[in-house]
Amino acid sequence: MSPLSRLPWARPLPLTLGLAALLALVQQQLLLNHPPRLERLTPVGASSGPAALQARFSRPMDPASLQAGSRLAPPLAHRWLGDGDTLLLNLSPDQRIRSPLLLQLAGRDRRGLALPPQRWQWDPRPRLLAVVPVGAGEQVQLREHDGRWQPITPVWPRITMLEPLGNGEAVAVVARSEAGRFRVWRVPLRQQPLRPLGRQGNAAASPVLAGAPEPLGPADMVFAHISGNRRGDLLVQAGGEQPDQVSLQLWPSRGGPSRLPLEASGAVRLLPEGGSAVVPEIDGLSLQDLPPRTPRRQTLPGSRDLSSFCPRAGRALLVRHWPDFRRSLELVEPGLAPRQLWIGPQALVATACSRGGERVWALLVEGVGRPSLTLISLDRRGTVLAQRRLSRWELEPGTGLSYDPTSDRLAVVLRPLEQGQGAPAPAQVVLIEATNLTPVPLQQEALQAIWLPAG
Repeated sequence: MSPLSRLPWARPLPLTLGLAALLALVQQQLLLNHPPRLERLTPVGASSGPAALQARFSRPMDPASLQAGSRLAPPLAHRWLGDGDTLLLNLSPDQRIRSPLLLQLAGRDRRGLALPPQRWQWDPRPRLLAVVPVGAGEQVQLREHDGRWQPITPVWPRITMLEPLGNGEAVAVVARSEAGRFRVWRVPLRQQPLRPLGRQGNAAASPVLAGAPEPLGPADMVFAHISGNRRGDLLVQAGGEQPDQVSLQLWPSRGGPSRLPLEASGAVRLLPEGGSAVVPEIDGLSLQDLPPRTPRRQTLPGSRDLSSFCPRAGRALLVRHWPDFRRSLELVEPGLAPRQLWIGPQALVATACSRGGERVWALLVEGVGRPSLTLISLDRRGTVLAQRRLSRWELEPGTGLSYDPTSDRLAVVLRPLEQGQGAPAPAQVVLIEATNLTPVPLQQEALQAIWLPAG
């Protein structure tokens, strides 16, 4: 007999392994018969509708059962998209959201086991951000859904740029000092667009909470331009006194910056979905992948400027400049040549679009001395859907159009045209109905305005 066989633990070993295997089998059977769980429910950016939620479950679910068992109040058309344990609840296009939504979530997994019913309050409506004159300086303020304005930054002498980051998790600001030097700040924001509900009913709305501004980079820049994306990354293009002090840095949502080896003839813009940037060059525009991706460069020749991005990935609006001083508006899509939507002698000063360019809005300026402002709406074929002459207004320099799909409205900053010779009237935020182009002034002084995603 082997000496090892006489040890006290030698003979019971097969029995121990058998008990462990039996225990693992029992645990497996218990897990298989346990109801599925909702592990995570998060708002995500929607490209084909006003809003969307991503749901992750503990096991693969049956999308048809979720479609049949889930309810929204007020009732809105929606679809469950995807397969497996992660699915997307997408609201159908062309629906307006005027209040928070009640989501009743129910369905079954692929084995037919029911998900315990749950109730959530979801408010996908964005809030409005504006640069507001305060005393001798300027401040970023946020408009809550009830119409109240609250400050989220200190008062700086001048604010030249405002850029939401991620899905509303922060806002980046370019501030100029009294000495004419620029600095970039990141202001973290805390929102609660989605909350579970108990038996008490609707949860009370909570305001957006702003953290202390965080400086990014040096404080004595001669110029600074910023661009953000949905991932929360921020691109800072800045320069000092000397030509060799120009820098291009990418600040990720977490971690320190990295210097990008890009050469540009103008302002560089990050793609909303991340991973690439649109770089203006002497002979056109280029789309360049950013690290850690493999370097790749696609070029679109011609005298073109990037005007705005569409919600659907890879779609954007370009302004093309022609030798006869006309401008044209183009829609670019992956793998296709630019599609001309409009051409004319007017100046194209601002644009916006919905989804993949199904609807496009453009602000046109014509004339000298007392130029006239016109807003047009186009479809993706270039057909004019609506047109309105904004004869009582002029566009505040440095601002643009910002589209909110949940309310189907455009935000812009306009200055009333005075008939007399007195001091010019202050600029103010104006919301424009995107279908009939009716302007609705908010009576709030502002110099810039943009929608902040709800999360």
